[in-house]
Amino acid sequence: MKLLVDAQLPVRLARVLQSVGCDTTHTKDLPRRNATPDSEINLLSIQESRIVVTKDRDFFDSFMISQQPYKLLLLTTGNINNNELIELFVNNLPQLDELFQQHSLIEMNRDTIVVHQ
Repeated sequence: MKLLVDAQLPVRLARVLQSVGCDTTHTKDLPRRNATPDSEINLLSIQESRIVVTKDRDFFDSFMISQQPYKLLLLTTGNINNNELIELFVNNLPQLDELFQQHSLIEMNRDTIVVHQ
C-alpha cells in the first residue's frame, strides 16, 4: 500500500507503517512539511496513487465533492494515544490492504472499519 499520512497524525505512525512494508510518506517529508495545503496533498495522492490517511474531515468532503484525494482513509477514533493508534493500524493493516484493492473511501474508528460507497 502507498500511503500519505497527514499532519495531525504522528510521524511515528508513518515510520511504523514503513517498517512493515508500506510505501509511506508523512507530510513532514514533503517540501512544505506540515504546512502543505490540502490541495497539494490531494494532487500528490493522485500523481503517486497514494491513500491519504487523516483525521481531517475536510478530506472527506473533498472526496465526496470532487473525488480527491486518490483514495482516503478517514480516522474517526477521537483522542487516541500514539501507541493505541499504531496498534490499531498494525492489527487492521491486512484488512485495510484488502479493502483498498476494491474501495476508495474507508473510515476506521476504534471498533469498526466502514466502507463508504
